[in-house]
Amino acid sequence: MTDTTLPTTGDSSRNQKLYAVLGGTLITAVSTFLAWTYTENFPGNLTIYGSPASLQFLTLIGAILTAVHALAALGTKQLAWIAPAGTRKALWLLALGTAATTWFTVIAITVELGGLVHLDPGAYVALVGSALSAVAAYFIADDTRKAAPAKQLPSWAEILIIVAAFAIGLYVITFGIDTDDKEPQLFIAYLITVVFVFLALVKSGLMDRLSTITANNRVVTVSAAFVAALAFPFTQQSGDTYTLIAVNIIIFATVALGLNVVVGLAGLLDLGYVAFLGVGAYTAALVSGTTASAFDIHLPFGVAVILGAIVSLVFGVVIGAPTLRLRGDYLAIVTLGFGEIFRIAMGNLDGVSGPQITNGPNGIPNIPDLEIFGYNFGEPHTILGITLGSYANYYFLMLLAMVLVVTVFSRAGNSRIGRAWVAIREDETAATAMGINGFRVKLIAFALGATLAGLAGTVQAHVQHTVVPEMYQFAGPVPPNSAFLLAAVILGGMGTIRGPILGAALLFLIPAKLQFLQDYQLLGFGIALIILMRFRPEGLIANKRAQLEYHDDTADQAPTDLATAKAGA
Repeated sequence: MTDTTLPTTGDSSRNQKLYAVLGGTLITAVSTFLAWTYTENFPGNLTIYGSPASLQFLTLIGAILTAVHALAALGTKQLAWIAPAGTRKALWLLALGTAATTWFTVIAITVELGGLVHLDPGAYVALVGSALSAVAAYFIADDTRKAAPAKQLPSWAEILIIVAAFAIGLYVITFGIDTDDKEPQLFIAYLITVVFVFLALVKSGLMDRLSTITANNRVVTVSAAFVAALAFPFTQQSGDTYTLIAVNIIIFATVALGLNVVVGLAGLLDLGYVAFLGVGAYTAALVSGTTASAFDIHLPFGVAVILGAIVSLVFGVVIGAPTLRLRGDYLAIVTLGFGEIFRIAMGNLDGVSGPQITNGPNGIPNIPDLEIFGYNFGEPHTILGITLGSYANYYFLMLLAMVLVVTVFSRAGNSRIGRAWVAIREDETAATAMGINGFRVKLIAFALGATLAGLAGTVQAHVQHTVVPEMYQFAGPVPPNSAFLLAAVILGGMGTIRGPILGAALLFLIPAKLQFLQDYQLLGFGIALIILMRFRPEGLIANKRAQLEYHDDTADQAPTDLATAKAGA
């Protein structure tokens, strides 16, 4: 089926506005090759002509994407594929995002250096061009429509699109992680650009079209995702600092996936889940051979992983057996109490308030680096002529752990027990009436989630080289903690695989890059959650069933759409 609803070029008023958008983007793009300030005192050095700095590069990317969508709106057939659901909303979001990034940068220069006198003509050109594009795009008539099915592409073309999408994704993620912590302006501008571009791609229908392509090529998609993840450490040749951030993100994401079994699939509100991460970490630390351990034991890492997972499993069963007969808020309060009891107990096992096991508040320091088959994870290694730091070793190890967790989650979610979890989550009374043993099913979910968290905790102990009780709180400014883990699952999309991974990445990376906000981080976090729950309650990446539940405008869709949604859920 071909799309016959493309805007006609005969609409002179609409075309004039589109030409105004194109003119504004051209002016904005040219301004990025000019100096925006004459002094190098502002981070990023925006004084060079002919070579855009990082902040200017973000504006340039926004201008290019805006121009491409404007050409698609003018009826360029070669570009119609990128906007199957209409161009106006995507065009306005892109223009607005470019203007927001540009104006933020110029305002930051003015505030940081102390006045408009520090602006060069390039900054004024950028302000005018970006504002012109945003205003012109706002007044374009809405052309939103139901996306027509895309023409079937050759297999090689779909594979090429998937590879290009993951390559761009790797570049975008690397750009964000590599931003200098001393230049928070760059990371804020990066966030602004990424958010607006993501919203524009959603509104244009391109994200749905890409999702269809990836669903038709699952093997290629999984392979491309894994290769892109493996390639990340090879892009970090300036040091190990940002690789450590990536390792922590994967640990956080792995634990969030475990919590997603409990909350996303089984619908059990667990507010003390981070305690299971601590159980695995403390177990690995005590058998790591460190001199600070109360036990003179040094087990191989493979044995320590299994032991940490088993101990976490036991704790999950012991805690879950008496508490899972509760529901709703009562269950949440009990699990919150378990998390706090674990943290306090680890602080009291110091030889004074209790037995000498964990060194109390001082924790267990000096945890040695892993060594597997003579491969020391604490030393740099050269692969393919590229020297990788020590944290790259842990990155690859956690990547394998995440693959294992994703496999377990996927298999469990699609199994008979997974369908029972969903039934319990939707209506426990109805599920019980249909013969499902609710208590046994919930206990399995609780135990599986605890095991996955303990698995991640064994690696975290060696990555951090120390384990202290304060690392496992309910809430705090730095993840992972129970509140941030739960937020990662809800933010990303409950019951999905990609959702918690994306949510965990955002909730770890943003606080790590915006440390200058200090106590205001939680305020911003709360505001962001309120906005998200208002406009996208199903999460950033949600399954079709959640979208149908949360949005009334999908109620009038064809029955085939409902059937597809149920099958995909």
